[in-house]
Amino acid sequence: MEKFNKNTLDKRKPQHLYVQLFNLIRDIIIRGELKDHYKLPPIRSLAGRLEVNNSTVVNAYRLLEKEGYVYKKIGSGTFVSPRLEYDNEDVILEKYPAKDDLKLMDQGQIQIRKDMISFASATPTPDLFPVEAFKVLLNEVLDRDKGEVFGYQESQGYFPLRESLTKYLKNYNIETKPENVQIISGAQQGIDVIAKALVEYNDRVIVESPTYTGAIGTFRSRGAQIISIPILEDGIDIKKLEESVRVNKPKLIYLMPNFQNPTGYSYSLEKKKKILEIAKKYNVLIVEDDYLSDLVFNKKENGTLKSLDKDGLVIYIKSFSKIFMPGLRLGFLVMPPRVYHKILRAKHTSDISTSGLNQRVFDLYLRRDIWRDHIHHMEKIYKIRFEVMCKSISKYFSESGLEYNIPNGGLNFWFKLPEGLNSDDIYDKAVKKNVLIIPGNIFFPIVNENSYFRLSIAAVYPEQIEEGIRILANIIKGYNKEHIRDSYTPLL
Repeated sequence: MEKFNKNTLDKRKPQHLYVQLFNLIRDIIIRGELKDHYKLPPIRSLAGRLEVNNSTVVNAYRLLEKEGYVYKKIGSGTFVSPRLEYDNEDVILEKYPAKDDLKLMDQGQIQIRKDMISFASATPTPDLFPVEAFKVLLNEVLDRDKGEVFGYQESQGYFPLRESLTKYLKNYNIETKPENVQIISGAQQGIDVIAKALVEYNDRVIVESPTYTGAIGTFRSRGAQIISIPILEDGIDIKKLEESVRVNKPKLIYLMPNFQNPTGYSYSLEKKKKILEIAKKYNVLIVEDDYLSDLVFNKKENGTLKSLDKDGLVIYIKSFSKIFMPGLRLGFLVMPPRVYHKILRAKHTSDISTSGLNQRVFDLYLRRDIWRDHIHHMEKIYKIRFEVMCKSISKYFSESGLEYNIPNGGLNFWFKLPEGLNSDDIYDKAVKKNVLIIPGNIFFPIVNENSYFRLSIAAVYPEQIEEGIRILANIIKGYNKEHIRDSYTPLL
């Protein structure tokens, strides 16, 4: 990096300067030219050398931290993360350079071609958004509150909305107070705020394996040691969890107990209770990411950990991205008193406050009980897609050799390929047939696991589902035959 100068970045390119700088430093780190824990130049020093604004370096460092390539020590500077922290990311980058695009597809941030059948995105199709209801409420809020809607809200969130959320949560048997609710700009920010508030360099964080990619990246950005515990069809492996908690003394346990992403698995009530017992015994906090407990298609117990939490051990995250409108970036945390002040400080340093206009509109949305009608509407639409998916899987995958478990709700289906088959290859072959899937690699925080893939019904219509599954079945069958033929050597 000593060679960086005013000509390093090309100001004529349409690409932002901070993105150029991010790519340059990332590539240097990936090539191993900077040793573990190498201290990057101070922001002002590097900005002066490059002849750019300080904000360019700040944004590049922030993106490097978010992606797990560097970590920060308050008062000391920015340092290169140990190879262990990003080796798995490098493997994925080598296998399919569109790895970052896959994550963005999953979050609905990349537009998919109209002719593509996308099982990759977990973001709802735009026709499901309650646009008309939102338009009416938006105009009402503007008429009522005038210019106040565009001012900063208090960092914790618009108080009437926090009141509405406490009433909303009673539907999920969660009792709390407005002062324990923190408004956030989506679940991803919630995880980030919790990590900033509670996780320091080299702290241990336990996660499910596989798990949500955004959580992996966030905990890595804090320099945490990620410890993964396998998830089974009825929830995380309890024996391994308790042993890991006892030995590693983690700062946090991050879980998605209902319709987990990516597997679609839901925890049994027995396991939920046992997890709380472990957390109490070892005095460890749980982060519960309530991904999609609203969308239940087969009536089974889907209560939250938070509803069972009597000891203030669970930090509860809820986003409305999948059931309202993702572009509004709105969600909330329920905070135990023991972490209240730390989370408030972390949220304020993240973005000062979440959009006041969105908060005020959503407050009315909840107070008028419009959300109930919308949830029922979403359930009906998604149940149709869910049933078509189940029938298509039964029809086309029955002879594919795939292993899978039909979830009781949510949007995701998780598949394991026959031994020796590779989901990266299936991904490549499917793209050529205009079908998108998510290879399982990106969901595993430690191991390089390529025998799984995820399909989501969020962004596909019923007629696309059957066609997409038929295409995938033919690809897998053909690939299976190629694999058998290639691996068979006759004795002559």
